Amino acid sequence: MTAVQGVVAPGFEAVGEAFASAFEGLPEMGAALAVRVDGQTVVDVWGGTADSRDGRPWERDTPSVVFSCTKGLMSILAARLVADGTLDLDRPLAEIWPDFAAQGKDRVSVGDALAHRAGVSAPRVDVTRAQLLDVDAMASLIAAQEPLWEPGAGWAYHALTHGWLSGEIVRRAGGVTAQVAFAAMAEAVGGGAWLGMPAEIAASVAHLRVGPTLSALVERQAAERDPRAVDWLDRAMTLGGVLPATLVTDDDGFNADDVRAAVIPGAGAVATARAVAAMWSATVAETDGIRLLDDDTLDVVTRERTAGAPVFAAPAPWPRWAAGFQLDSAARRYLGPTSFGHDGAGGQVAFADRAARVGFAFVTNWMEADDPRATRIVDALRSVV
Repeated sequence: MTAVQGVVAPGFEAVGEAFASAFEGLPEMGAALAVRVDGQTVVDVWGGTADSRDGRPWERDTPSVVFSCTKGLMSILAARLVADGTLDLDRPLAEIWPDFAAQGKDRVSVGDALAHRAGVSAPRVDVTRAQLLDVDAMASLIAAQEPLWEPGAGWAYHALTHGWLSGEIVRRAGGVTAQVAFAAMAEAVGGGAWLGMPAEIAASVAHLRVGPTLSALVERQAAERDPRAVDWLDRAMTLGGVLPATLVTDDDGFNADDVRAAVIPGAGAVATARAVAAMWSATVAETDGIRLLDDDTLDVVTRERTAGAPVFAAPAPWPRWAAGFQLDSAARRYLGPTSFGHDGAGGQVAFADRAARVGFAFVTNWMEADDPRATRIVDALRSVV
Protein backbone atom coordinates (compact mmCIF):
# COMPACT_ATOMS: atom_id res chain seq x y z
CA MET A 1 0.00 0.00 0.00
CA THR A 2 1.19 3.49 -0.85
CA ALA A 3 1.62 5.62 2.25
CA VAL A 4 -0.69 8.63 2.24
CA GLN A 5 0.22 11.72 4.22
CA GLY A 6 -1.75 14.79 5.19
CA VAL A 7 -4.97 15.59 7.00
CA VAL A 8 -8.59 14.47 6.70
CA ALA A 9 -11.21 16.21 8.84
CA PRO A 10 -13.70 14.12 10.84
CA GLY A 11 -16.62 13.14 8.66
CA PHE A 12 -14.53 13.05 5.48
CA GLU A 13 -12.79 9.72 6.10
CA ALA A 14 -14.51 8.17 3.06
CA VAL A 15 -12.88 10.77 0.83
CA GLY A 16 -9.44 10.03 2.25
CA GLU A 17 -10.03 6.31 1.78
CA ALA A 18 -11.06 6.82 -1.85
CA PHE A 19 -7.86 8.76 -2.44
CA ALA A 20 -5.75 6.03 -0.88
CA SER A 21 -7.46 3.38 -3.03
CA ALA A 22 -6.53 5.30 -6.21
CA PHE A 23 -2.95 4.05 -5.80
CA GLU A 24 -3.91 0.35 -5.93
CA GLY A 25 -1.97 -1.41 -8.69
CA LEU A 26 -0.04 1.78 -9.54
CA PRO A 27 3.18 1.64 -7.50
CA GLU A 28 4.88 4.43 -9.48
CA MET A 29 1.98 6.88 -9.30
CA GLY A 30 2.05 10.14 -7.39
CA ALA A 31 -0.97 12.27 -6.57
CA ALA A 32 -2.48 14.88 -4.28
CA LEU A 33 -6.02 15.79 -3.27
CA ALA A 34 -7.31 18.97 -1.68
CA VAL A 35 -10.91 19.74 -0.72
CA ARG A 36 -12.34 22.83 0.93
CA VAL A 37 -15.86 23.31 2.26
CA ASP A 38 -17.07 26.80 3.15
CA GLY A 39 -13.51 27.93 2.54
CA GLN A 40 -12.07 25.59 5.16
CA THR A 41 -9.70 22.73 4.37
CA VAL A 42 -11.31 19.34 5.05
CA VAL A 43 -8.94 17.16 3.01
CA ASP A 44 -5.29 17.84 2.17
CA VAL A 45 -3.49 14.59 1.32
CA TRP A 46 -0.71 13.37 -0.94
CA GLY A 47 1.35 10.28 -1.61
CA GLY A 48 3.32 8.15 -4.00
CA THR A 49 6.16 8.95 -6.34
CA ALA A 50 6.81 12.34 -7.91
CA ASP A 51 9.53 11.01 -10.22
CA SER A 52 9.80 7.30 -10.92
CA ARG A 53 13.20 7.76 -12.56
CA ASP A 54 14.89 8.39 -9.22
CA GLY A 55 12.18 7.47 -6.72
CA ARG A 56 11.66 11.05 -5.54
CA PRO A 57 8.54 11.01 -3.34
CA TRP A 58 5.51 13.23 -3.79
CA GLU A 59 5.71 15.80 -1.01
CA ARG A 60 3.32 18.30 0.53
CA ASP A 61 4.17 21.05 -1.96
CA THR A 62 4.93 19.00 -5.08
CA PRO A 63 3.50 20.82 -8.11
CA SER A 64 2.48 19.10 -11.33
CA VAL A 65 1.16 20.04 -14.76
CA VAL A 66 -2.63 20.16 -14.44
CA PHE A 67 -3.34 20.11 -18.19
CA SER A 68 -6.85 21.30 -19.10
CA CYS A 69 -7.72 22.15 -15.52
CA THR A 70 -5.86 25.28 -16.66
CA LYS A 71 -8.88 26.15 -18.85
CA GLY A 72 -11.12 26.27 -15.82
CA LEU A 73 -8.74 28.60 -14.00
CA MET A 74 -8.49 30.85 -17.07
CA SER A 75 -12.28 30.91 -17.17
CA ILE A 76 -12.32 32.19 -13.59
CA LEU A 77 -10.10 35.05 -14.74
CA ALA A 78 -12.52 35.84 -17.58
CA ALA A 79 -15.47 35.64 -15.17
CA ARG A 80 -13.78 38.16 -12.88
CA LEU A 81 -13.73 40.60 -15.81
CA VAL A 82 -17.45 39.96 -16.34
CA ALA A 83 -17.96 40.75 -12.65
CA ASP A 84 -16.23 44.11 -12.85
CA GLY A 85 -18.04 45.10 -16.06
CA THR A 86 -15.02 45.11 -18.38
CA LEU A 87 -16.07 42.00 -20.32
CA ASP A 88 -19.39 41.25 -22.03
CA LEU A 89 -19.82 37.61 -23.04
CA ASP A 90 -22.24 38.55 -25.83
CA ARG A 91 -19.88 41.08 -27.38
CA PRO A 92 -18.00 40.06 -30.57
CA LEU A 93 -14.49 39.00 -29.66
CA ALA A 94 -13.18 41.07 -32.57
CA GLU A 95 -14.28 44.27 -30.81
CA ILE A 96 -11.56 43.74 -28.22
CA TRP A 97 -9.24 41.74 -30.50
CA PRO A 98 -9.57 43.25 -34.00
CA ASP A 99 -7.21 40.77 -35.67
CA PHE A 100 -9.58 37.93 -34.77
CA ALA A 101 -12.11 39.24 -37.30
CA ALA A 102 -10.04 37.71 -40.14
CA GLN A 103 -11.52 35.00 -42.35
CA GLY A 104 -15.14 35.62 -41.32
CA LYS A 105 -14.71 35.36 -37.56
CA ASP A 106 -15.94 38.91 -36.91
CA ARG A 107 -19.22 37.79 -35.31
CA VAL A 108 -17.80 35.20 -32.89
CA SER A 109 -18.86 36.28 -29.41
CA VAL A 110 -16.63 36.14 -26.36
CA GLY A 111 -19.01 33.57 -24.90
CA ASP A 112 -18.83 31.41 -28.03
CA ALA A 113 -15.02 31.54 -27.93
CA LEU A 114 -15.01 30.39 -24.30
CA ALA A 115 -17.60 27.68 -25.02
CA HIS A 116 -15.62 25.95 -27.81
CA ARG A 117 -17.76 27.42 -30.60
CA ALA A 118 -15.19 29.68 -32.30
CA GLY A 119 -14.34 27.31 -35.15
CA VAL A 120 -10.61 27.23 -34.48
CA SER A 121 -10.27 24.05 -32.44
CA ALA A 122 -7.12 23.03 -34.30
CA PRO A 123 -4.54 24.78 -36.49
CA ARG A 124 -4.65 24.39 -40.26
CA VAL A 125 -0.85 24.66 -40.36
CA ASP A 126 1.74 22.65 -38.45
CA VAL A 127 2.85 24.63 -35.41
CA THR A 128 6.60 24.90 -34.84
CA ARG A 129 8.19 24.53 -31.42
CA ALA A 130 9.19 28.19 -31.50
CA GLN A 131 5.56 29.16 -32.06
CA LEU A 132 4.31 26.81 -29.32
CA LEU A 133 6.62 28.50 -26.82
CA ASP A 134 5.60 32.02 -27.89
CA VAL A 135 2.17 33.03 -26.59
CA ASP A 136 1.94 36.03 -28.93
CA ALA A 137 2.84 33.93 -31.98
CA MET A 138 0.12 31.40 -31.16
CA ALA A 139 -2.48 34.11 -30.62
CA SER A 140 -1.59 35.65 -33.99
CA LEU A 141 -1.77 32.29 -35.75
CA ILE A 142 -5.25 31.60 -34.38
CA ALA A 143 -6.49 35.11 -35.13
CA ALA A 144 -5.46 34.79 -38.78
CA GLN A 145 -6.89 31.32 -39.32
CA GLU A 146 -9.90 30.46 -41.44
CA PRO A 147 -12.44 28.68 -39.21
CA LEU A 148 -12.95 24.94 -39.57
CA TRP A 149 -16.74 25.35 -39.48
CA GLU A 150 -19.20 28.23 -39.30
CA PRO A 151 -18.39 29.86 -35.96
CA GLY A 152 -21.23 29.65 -33.48
CA ALA A 153 -23.06 26.98 -35.49
CA GLY A 154 -21.53 24.06 -33.61
CA TRP A 155 -18.75 23.13 -31.24
CA ALA A 156 -15.57 21.11 -31.03
CA TYR A 157 -13.20 20.87 -28.11
CA HIS A 158 -10.47 23.48 -28.46
CA ALA A 159 -7.99 21.28 -26.60
CA LEU A 160 -5.10 23.76 -26.73
CA THR A 161 -6.29 26.70 -28.81
CA HIS A 162 -8.88 27.55 -26.16
CA GLY A 163 -6.09 28.84 -23.97
CA TRP A 164 -4.77 31.32 -26.50
CA LEU A 165 -8.33 32.55 -27.01
CA SER A 166 -8.96 32.96 -23.28
CA GLY A 167 -5.51 34.44 -22.81
CA GLU A 168 -6.21 37.19 -25.31
CA ILE A 169 -9.65 37.79 -23.78
CA VAL A 170 -8.04 38.30 -20.38
CA ARG A 171 -5.22 40.45 -21.73
CA ARG A 172 -7.32 42.69 -23.95
CA ALA A 173 -10.27 43.15 -21.57
CA GLY A 174 -8.22 43.20 -18.38
CA GLY A 175 -5.15 45.11 -19.48
CA VAL A 176 -2.58 42.62 -18.15
CA THR A 177 -1.22 39.38 -19.58
CA ALA A 178 -2.78 36.07 -18.67
CA GLN A 179 0.42 35.12 -16.86
CA VAL A 180 0.26 38.21 -14.64
CA ALA A 181 -3.47 37.86 -13.97
CA PHE A 182 -3.06 34.17 -13.16
CA ALA A 183 -0.20 34.85 -10.74
CA ALA A 184 -2.21 37.50 -8.91
CA MET A 185 -5.20 35.18 -8.52
CA ALA A 186 -3.06 32.32 -7.25
CA GLU A 187 -1.17 34.51 -4.79
CA ALA A 188 -4.43 35.92 -3.42
CA VAL A 189 -5.28 32.48 -1.99
CA GLY A 190 -1.81 31.38 -0.92
CA GLY A 191 0.19 30.71 -4.08
CA GLY A 192 1.45 27.39 -5.41
CA ALA A 193 0.25 27.77 -9.02
CA TRP A 194 1.98 29.22 -12.07
CA LEU A 195 1.13 29.83 -15.72
CA GLY A 196 4.66 29.50 -17.04
CA MET A 197 6.85 27.47 -14.71
CA PRO A 198 9.52 29.55 -12.94
CA ALA A 199 13.03 28.08 -13.20
CA GLU A 200 13.39 27.90 -9.43
CA ILE A 201 10.65 25.27 -9.06
CA ALA A 202 11.64 23.10 -12.04
CA ALA A 203 13.41 20.48 -9.92
CA SER A 204 10.36 19.98 -7.70
CA VAL A 205 7.75 19.47 -10.45
CA ALA A 206 6.37 15.95 -10.78
CA HIS A 207 7.54 13.87 -13.73
CA LEU A 208 4.60 12.69 -15.86
CA ARG A 209 4.09 9.07 -16.90
CA VAL A 210 1.74 7.65 -19.54
CA GLY A 211 -0.25 4.68 -18.27
CA PRO A 212 -1.39 1.68 -20.30
CA THR A 213 -4.97 2.77 -21.03
CA LEU A 214 -3.82 6.12 -22.44
CA SER A 215 -1.12 4.43 -24.54
CA ALA A 216 -3.65 1.94 -25.86
CA LEU A 217 -6.16 4.66 -26.73
CA VAL A 218 -3.60 6.66 -28.71
CA GLU A 219 -2.40 3.54 -30.54
CA ARG A 220 -5.96 2.56 -31.44
CA GLN A 221 -6.78 6.05 -32.70
CA ALA A 222 -3.65 6.03 -34.87
CA ALA A 223 -4.53 2.64 -36.33
CA GLU A 224 -8.08 3.76 -37.16
CA ARG A 225 -7.05 7.07 -38.71
CA ASP A 226 -7.90 7.59 -42.38
CA PRO A 227 -4.67 8.77 -44.05
CA ARG A 228 -6.70 10.49 -46.76
CA ALA A 229 -8.54 12.77 -44.33
CA VAL A 230 -7.44 15.41 -41.85
CA ASP A 231 -7.92 14.22 -38.28
CA TRP A 232 -8.92 17.49 -36.64
CA LEU A 233 -9.27 15.90 -33.22
CA ASP A 234 -5.66 14.71 -33.38
CA ARG A 235 -4.48 18.10 -34.63
CA ALA A 236 -6.29 19.77 -31.73
CA MET A 237 -4.05 17.80 -29.33
CA THR A 238 -0.77 17.73 -31.26
CA LEU A 239 -0.99 21.06 -33.16
CA GLY A 240 0.25 19.18 -36.21
CA GLY A 241 2.91 17.13 -34.45
CA VAL A 242 4.77 19.57 -32.22
CA LEU A 243 3.28 17.73 -29.22
CA PRO A 244 2.86 13.95 -28.91
CA ALA A 245 -0.70 12.59 -28.93
CA THR A 246 -0.23 11.59 -25.28
CA LEU A 247 0.97 15.17 -24.55
CA VAL A 248 4.10 13.77 -22.89
CA THR A 249 7.00 11.46 -23.56
CA ASP A 250 9.65 10.58 -21.03
CA ASP A 251 11.58 13.77 -21.74
CA ASP A 252 9.44 15.87 -24.06
CA GLY A 253 6.00 17.40 -24.39
CA PHE A 254 4.86 18.61 -20.98
CA ASN A 255 7.83 16.87 -19.37
CA ALA A 256 10.17 19.33 -21.10
CA ASP A 257 11.24 22.37 -19.10
CA ASP A 258 10.87 24.77 -22.03
CA VAL A 259 7.25 23.67 -22.58
CA ARG A 260 6.44 23.95 -18.88
CA ALA A 261 8.06 27.40 -18.75
CA ALA A 262 6.00 28.64 -21.71
CA VAL A 263 2.65 30.37 -21.28
CA ILE A 264 0.22 27.76 -22.64
CA PRO A 265 -3.11 28.84 -21.12
CA GLY A 266 -5.09 25.86 -22.40
CA ALA A 267 -3.07 23.16 -20.67
CA GLY A 268 0.18 24.36 -19.17
CA ALA A 269 -0.43 25.52 -15.60
CA VAL A 270 1.86 23.96 -13.01
CA ALA A 271 0.26 23.80 -9.57
CA THR A 272 -0.29 21.96 -6.34
CA ALA A 273 -3.68 20.42 -5.67
CA ARG A 274 -3.91 22.71 -2.64
CA ALA A 275 -3.53 25.84 -4.80
CA VAL A 276 -6.07 24.71 -7.39
CA ALA A 277 -8.66 23.78 -4.77
CA ALA A 278 -8.20 27.14 -3.04
CA MET A 279 -8.91 29.05 -6.25
CA TRP A 280 -12.04 27.02 -6.93
CA SER A 281 -13.15 27.37 -3.32
CA ALA A 282 -12.84 31.14 -3.58
CA THR A 283 -15.34 31.21 -6.45
CA VAL A 284 -18.13 30.01 -4.13
CA ALA A 285 -17.05 30.89 -0.58
CA GLU A 286 -14.72 33.27 1.18
CA THR A 287 -11.38 31.51 1.21
CA ASP A 288 -8.39 32.87 3.11
CA GLY A 289 -10.22 36.19 3.21
CA ILE A 290 -10.82 36.24 -0.56
CA ARG A 291 -13.95 35.74 -2.69
CA LEU A 292 -13.07 35.63 -6.39
CA LEU A 293 -16.61 35.62 -7.85
CA ASP A 294 -19.99 36.78 -6.57
CA ASP A 295 -23.24 34.88 -6.94
CA ASP A 296 -24.73 37.20 -9.56
CA THR A 297 -21.69 36.70 -11.78
CA LEU A 298 -21.85 32.94 -11.28
CA ASP A 299 -25.44 33.00 -12.57
CA VAL A 300 -24.13 34.49 -15.83
CA VAL A 301 -20.89 32.60 -16.39
CA THR A 302 -22.17 29.13 -15.47
CA ARG A 303 -25.16 29.20 -17.81
CA GLU A 304 -25.01 26.37 -20.35
CA ARG A 305 -23.76 27.51 -23.75
CA THR A 306 -22.77 24.24 -25.41
CA ALA A 307 -24.18 20.70 -25.28
CA GLY A 308 -24.91 17.79 -27.59
CA ALA A 309 -22.92 16.24 -30.41
CA PRO A 310 -19.76 18.03 -31.59
CA VAL A 311 -18.88 19.03 -35.16
CA PHE A 312 -16.25 16.29 -35.46
CA ALA A 313 -17.71 12.91 -34.57
CA ALA A 314 -16.87 11.63 -31.10
CA PRO A 315 -18.62 8.96 -29.04
CA ALA A 316 -21.20 9.97 -26.44
CA PRO A 317 -21.56 10.96 -23.69
CA TRP A 318 -20.60 14.53 -24.53
CA PRO A 319 -19.64 17.28 -22.09
CA ARG A 320 -21.56 20.46 -21.41
CA TRP A 321 -19.95 23.90 -21.34
CA ALA A 322 -20.68 27.30 -19.91
CA ALA A 323 -18.38 30.31 -20.44
CA GLY A 324 -15.29 28.11 -20.40
CA PHE A 325 -16.48 26.07 -17.45
CA GLN A 326 -17.21 22.38 -17.79
CA LEU A 327 -20.60 21.59 -16.26
CA ASP A 328 -21.79 18.39 -14.63
CA SER A 329 -22.71 15.78 -17.26
CA ALA A 330 -22.53 12.08 -17.98
CA ALA A 331 -19.14 12.78 -19.54
CA ARG A 332 -17.76 14.31 -16.32
CA ARG A 333 -19.63 13.82 -13.09
CA TYR A 334 -19.04 16.42 -10.40
CA LEU A 335 -21.20 16.75 -7.29
CA GLY A 336 -24.33 17.77 -9.17
CA PRO A 337 -26.12 20.49 -11.16
CA THR A 338 -24.52 23.39 -9.26
CA SER A 339 -20.98 22.21 -9.99
CA PHE A 340 -18.66 23.85 -12.51
CA GLY A 341 -15.00 23.22 -13.19
CA HIS A 342 -12.66 21.51 -15.62
CA ASP A 343 -10.88 18.20 -15.82
CA GLY A 344 -7.52 17.59 -17.45
CA ALA A 345 -5.65 14.98 -19.45
CA GLY A 346 -4.65 11.83 -17.67
CA GLY A 347 -6.96 12.10 -14.67
CA GLN A 348 -6.79 15.64 -13.28
CA VAL A 349 -10.09 16.98 -11.91
CA ALA A 350 -10.88 20.37 -10.37
CA PHE A 351 -14.19 22.11 -9.70
CA ALA A 352 -16.39 24.11 -7.38
CA ASP A 353 -19.94 23.46 -6.25
CA ARG A 354 -22.25 26.34 -5.35
CA ALA A 355 -24.74 24.40 -3.22
CA ALA A 356 -22.13 22.49 -1.21
CA ARG A 357 -19.67 25.44 -1.24
CA VAL A 358 -16.89 23.07 -2.22
CA GLY A 359 -13.53 23.63 -3.91
CA PHE A 360 -11.90 20.40 -5.14
CA ALA A 361 -8.68 19.39 -6.89
CA PHE A 362 -7.17 15.98 -7.66
CA VAL A 363 -3.79 16.06 -9.41
CA THR A 364 -1.71 13.09 -10.55
CA ASN A 365 1.38 12.41 -12.65
CA TRP A 366 0.18 8.95 -13.71
CA MET A 367 -1.88 9.54 -16.85
CA GLU A 368 -4.67 7.18 -17.86
CA ALA A 369 -7.58 7.36 -20.32
CA ASP A 370 -9.93 4.79 -18.75
CA ASP A 371 -9.73 6.37 -15.34
CA PRO A 372 -12.13 6.01 -12.38
CA ARG A 373 -9.76 7.46 -9.75
CA ALA A 374 -11.11 10.99 -9.40
CA THR A 375 -14.69 9.89 -10.08
CA ARG A 376 -14.58 7.56 -7.09
CA ILE A 377 -13.21 10.33 -4.91
CA VAL A 378 -15.96 12.71 -6.05
CA ASP A 379 -18.55 9.99 -5.37
CA ALA A 380 -17.18 9.65 -1.84
CA LEU A 381 -17.32 13.40 -1.33
CA ARG A 382 -20.92 13.50 -2.57
CA SER A 383 -21.83 10.96 0.11
CA VAL A 384 -20.63 13.22 2.94
CA VAL A 385 -21.54 16.78 1.92
